[in-house]
Amino acid sequence: MQRKLMNVTAAIAMGAATIGASVALAEVETDQPIKIAINEWTGQHLSATIAAELLMKMGYNVELVTAGGLPQFTALAQNEINLNPEVWDNSITDAYTDGLASGAIVDMGELGLEPREGWIYPAYMEEQCPGLPSYQALFDCAQAFATAETFPNGRLITYPADWGTRSKSVVEGIELPFDPVAGGSEGTMIAELKSALASEEPILMMFWQPHWVFAEIDVKWVEWNPADGECVEENQQRDTACGFAQAHVNKIASQNFAEVWPGAAAFVSQFALTNAEQNAMINEIDQNGRALDEVVAEWIALNEDKWTTWIQ
Repeated sequence: MQRKLMNVTAAIAMGAATIGASVALAEVETDQPIKIAINEWTGQHLSATIAAELLMKMGYNVELVTAGGLPQFTALAQNEINLNPEVWDNSITDAYTDGLASGAIVDMGELGLEPREGWIYPAYMEEQCPGLPSYQALFDCAQAFATAETFPNGRLITYPADWGTRSKSVVEGIELPFDPVAGGSEGTMIAELKSALASEEPILMMFWQPHWVFAEIDVKWVEWNPADGECVEENQQRDTACGFAQAHVNKIASQNFAEVWPGAAAFVSQFALTNAEQNAMINEIDQNGRALDEVVAEWIALNEDKWTTWIQ
């Protein structure tokens, strides 16, 4: 992920001086750069980079800024970052909710993705753990997912530490005999998943879609009870557990964004991507080894009819 992130930043740094100057559609309000957050996963890299390229086509100066998934909200509230076009609202902190309440962070609308988050496992584990996909089966077959380090408990790979502790909250609430182990990064998690599948080893992992793995790998979702209203992840009970709140994927901006860059704000309010679009691009990068800037340029070339209405 670090190598990909460096490539993204380099592509924008090289493009800002040329694209923004040569194809600007109109005079912009200021040459002050719009600072866009770059988080830890490929899908967000795509959303941020496409938005950056289109903003540069409008004539804006743009900087991509590396930002952790949780610390970014403080930076947005302090106008140190101006925009993140892909924020999953169930991996947030008080800085996000407090920022929205105070107006220090502004909701710019949903991105258009239809996400799902939860625990996934290889299809072959249903033979070793009868009762799957129900979460209740995990109580009886935790040892089927155990490692030498966790035995007799099962091992659950969770999101990287700075993405929050949601799986840990669920495990503790329902007293599931599993040890949550934080994944190092998206790339590390995928590598471990692919390694387990290649040797048909047990694995249980917190994951999300849209993501290319669901087109390439036979994995299943753990199923939970339907929530009565919103699924509250803390303090769940074994018999009624609903698992995880399902996210909305929002575009957020700093308080001064629309005031300083009103044309950019109008664009961001319309900017949208679908699961199918993002899945295809993620697959090209993570599986086929194509450069992110190349995949972004291809999307822009193929979708001119769509994005030209956003930047006018």
